[in-house]
Amino acid sequence: MNLLILLYVLVNFLKPKRELLLVLQLKTVIVVLTVSTMMHIKHSQLQFVIGLTLGFLISVIFFQSEVVNKPLMRIPQTLFNGHVSGTSNIAAVGQEPHRGRINDSHVHHDDTSVADKLAQQVRVLCWVMTSPTNFRTKADVVKATWGRRCNILLFFSSVVDPRLPTIALNVTEGRNHLTAKSMQAFKYVYDHYYDQADWFMKCDDDTYVIVENLRYFLSTKNTSDPFFYGLHFKPIVKQGYYSGGAGYVLSKEALTRFGKRNPNTCRGDGGSEDAEIGKCMEKLGIKTGNSTDALGRSRFHCFSPDTHVNGGFPKWYYNYVKGGAKQGIENISDYAISFHYITPTSMLSLEFYVYHLRPYGIRTENQALN
Repeated sequence: MNLLILLYVLVNFLKPKRELLLVLQLKTVIVVLTVSTMMHIKHSQLQFVIGLTLGFLISVIFFQSEVVNKPLMRIPQTLFNGHVSGTSNIAAVGQEPHRGRINDSHVHHDDTSVADKLAQQVRVLCWVMTSPTNFRTKADVVKATWGRRCNILLFFSSVVDPRLPTIALNVTEGRNHLTAKSMQAFKYVYDHYYDQADWFMKCDDDTYVIVENLRYFLSTKNTSDPFFYGLHFKPIVKQGYYSGGAGYVLSKEALTRFGKRNPNTCRGDGGSEDAEIGKCMEKLGIKTGNSTDALGRSRFHCFSPDTHVNGGFPKWYYNYVKGGAKQGIENISDYAISFHYITPTSMLSLEFYVYHLRPYGIRTENQALN
């Protein structure tokens, strides 16, 4: 009787569509056992045959059904993207997000001729403020994503890292010494890279920059004029200053005046880094310029795309940003340049959204937004 109960459970456990044949076989055996039991058959030979048959059927069910979890497959794939390249093994299930470089230029068919031409005509040096604790987390991702689109990429810290193009400054790490880091960094750039670029951008290691859009914005500006550009804040400095997190960019003339200044003209350390740079620029006759696009939409951003699209600005922001705090897609330029507070994982996501995600059947054309 116990054997009959076990068979009944197995029959109802099996999925009827996938195991129909085995279910029919089991039902047949149940009938035979029922008849045998009713007839009080006690022949050992018959019991042996029935037991052997049941054992075989149960083993088949056990290994062919989903009772046993099948092992994960590792699928070797070579991934391609026109901007990075490499090979990776991606697990079918349970694998962390792929962090390797991919190259899908063979299917993108992107026409980069305009961007390539601008890269030669508008040479941009990008320098990134970082620290030793962020080398392997943030700085590495900057280098692997947007940083490689700059004509020159430099990282400024207090120590040198062999895996990054770092410059070690004689500064103490920490927020209280960001002003000293920026002052020394721009001086170093002036002394060593003045002739190798036309524009000189400073940003943080959690800033994401669409360099092609930066070049387009700068393409109508004269680098011989004493200007700098970024996300315009109103207070503290008479002409205003630019958010350090959103990044700001100096013309060659602005860098020249900064590099040749009297060391006592500007504060060497302390205070708020971006405000102190703004004060210094104003003293040197370097002017702020408008960075919104032709439709009045913002290009430099000191928060993440999610915040600028959906809102949630901190209270101080409403009193700081020139032109008012505006949220929503309609207030962000299609040729946005920068976003801030971007985690390493979000930076990789932005890299995908900007350079890989495409709606099929929609061909975009360049817009005149300067």
